[in-house]
Amino acid sequence: MRFLLMRSILIHPCGGSIINVRSTTTSAQYVASRSRDPVFEKLMDKYKNLLKVIAIQDLILANPTADPPSLSIDFLSRLSQKLHLNRGAASFLRKYPHIFHVLYDPVKAEPFCRLTDVALEISRQEALAITATLSLVVDRLVRLLSMSISKSIPLRAVFKVWRELGLPDDFEDSVILKNPHLFKLSDGHEPNTHILELVQEEDKRLEFEAAVEKWRVVECSKEDCCVDRSELQFSFKHSYPPGMRLSKTFKAKVKEWQRLPYVGPYEDMVGKKKNRSGVMGIEKRAVAITHEFLSLTVEKMVEVEKISHFRKCFGIDLNIRDLFLDHPGMFYMSTKGKRHTVFLREAYERGRLIDPNPVYHARRKLLDLVLLGRHAALSESGNTSTSEQE
Repeated sequence: MRFLLMRSILIHPCGGSIINVRSTTTSAQYVASRSRDPVFEKLMDKYKNLLKVIAIQDLILANPTADPPSLSIDFLSRLSQKLHLNRGAASFLRKYPHIFHVLYDPVKAEPFCRLTDVALEISRQEALAITATLSLVVDRLVRLLSMSISKSIPLRAVFKVWRELGLPDDFEDSVILKNPHLFKLSDGHEPNTHILELVQEEDKRLEFEAAVEKWRVVECSKEDCCVDRSELQFSFKHSYPPGMRLSKTFKAKVKEWQRLPYVGPYEDMVGKKKNRSGVMGIEKRAVAITHEFLSLTVEKMVEVEKISHFRKCFGIDLNIRDLFLDHPGMFYMSTKGKRHTVFLREAYERGRLIDPNPVYHARRKLLDLVLLGRHAALSESGNTSTSEQE
């Protein structure tokens, strides 16, 4: 994967709503008018620099010509605009001495950068965590294909979210080709494109339980269940940004929407009327699919642009970004870092995952180094986590 990233950059170095009716509001105005959640905004403030660090880290690790892997500062400088390094590559690297070493190569007479031992170790820990959970990785990919109407997805769309799904760098070999009983690659309709297909035997069709269905079972068993049990069959968990005022009309529409039947994310659409519940039913299925998609990601978050690549596969005819904005009780969309990032609200508490996983833990260690900046080294005992102190 990292080799493909390097090759891509070398080639291209420069690189009708339910909840709200917006007949006269533009998308930009709608995004700007959303209710802010300070917890998610603070989290994204941390992540926007982490994402730049990860991009540079991947470029360094993708360079097979050096041991240890390294990258020319001049090459990185040419990518400054693409990577949003506003003050230049060298200035950005110096901000994170616990992650990057900047050295001078007397042979080539130019500076270069490489990862510190600590950063390399964190990268190794993440790779080991992914390898140790490979069965879960396979399950995520199967579930993703199962949500597709045709049980197939363009491989380029999977490349967009390989990190979000916790796939290994070489997932084409280690996941797809090693599981021919589950996956098949075929040529696409366009040159140099491939389609990833789910292999399904008629007598062994896979059945999955969506994340929301598990929540309903747990919620229904509670004595202090916050949702009317008569409505729980089709409900999703909702919580709203602090200070967001909910009008009676808004609450009534949400309640009506919660009761609405819909086709689940893993249900086969073949033979079913797409508009059996009208426009609202179509939207609710779209919400169910995007909710499940986010539930499958390692960090329960993804860039809106990336998930948009799956719209056609999933049969979503609605604007994905507006879909997230229309349901602020389930999703939170941030615009920090010159990107639109959506979070699954119910998966987080005080800016951290409620149910973390080994890959997430490894990535949080890298975030600790980002937050550390130029400050002193982390405690040798490893008991103090910078991200927890923030």
